[in-house]
Amino acid sequence: MPIRLILIFLLSLWAFDSLATNKPLPLPRFAALRSSEVNVRTGPGARYEVKWVLVKKDMPVEITAEFDQWRKIRDVNGDEGWVHKSMLYGQRSGVINTASAERVTLYKSADTMSKPVLFVENGVTGELLTCKREWCRMKIEGTKGWTLRQNLWGVYKDEEFE
Repeated sequence: MPIRLILIFLLSLWAFDSLATNKPLPLPRFAALRSSEVNVRTGPGARYEVKWVLVKKDMPVEITAEFDQWRKIRDVNGDEGWVHKSMLYGQRSGVINTASAERVTLYKSADTMSKPVLFVENGVTGELLTCKREWCRMKIEGTKGWTLRQNLWGVYKDEEFE
């Protein structure tokens, strides 16, 4: 019996410590859509009208504000609205977004002289694996490659991560 009480006490301390050190995440930040159908509302709550429905799972969105369980998001087109936090997750993704109509090249390494591994159209979404300096490594439909950061929406200008 005393061992059980000690275990309960230790678990309680761990849980309290986890809650006490749970710091809010910075704003703005990027996240991805968890579902292939996400209602975007005019305000932070289910009683607010649905403005539109996002229909692309893993699409990157920028979280710009928080209210309780709701997140104000901005999409690649600059449209804003509110979604429940359960519709988002922290996996990083990027969408090919260039001003030109030309396809974007993914390279084997972070060098335009390296071998092209994939040519991608505007609007294609992929998983962001790492971003260093002006290059980001992505995975699109099973193919991994590097592209210039300027070709992407879903990562900040000077943001680096692995």
